[in-house]
Amino acid sequence: MLESVTATALSSALDGLALRQRTIANNIANVNTPNYHAKRVAFEAALAKSVAAGDGRTNATTASSLEPTRLDGNNVNLDTETLSNTETVLRYQFAAQAVNNPFSAMRAAMRTN
Repeated sequence: MLESVTATALSSALDGLALRQRTIANNIANVNTPNYHAKRVAFEAALAKSVAAGDGRTNATTASSLEPTRLDGNNVNLDTETLSNTETVLRYQFAAQAVNNPFSAMRAAMRTN
């Protein structure tokens, strides 16, 4: 159970989502930094490919956003970051719950006679 493709994929997803949360926080912290380009984290396509291959392991990648910049050279959009943060938090909670469910079932089974 602990070494299944699903468990490995969920772990990879949690790692990618955690990196995305940190990256969004960094983008927001630099909203007024001249010439700062927002960063974007990607892992979903690589994760899907890894799962299809029967592995589930993948690493997230970070790249600079190609969105247009403001006059100060910064391209952080607070609306985009806020929406992305909300989506990421929800996905993280869902993945964490999926990881926890088998353990909750085991704990419940060990408590019964």
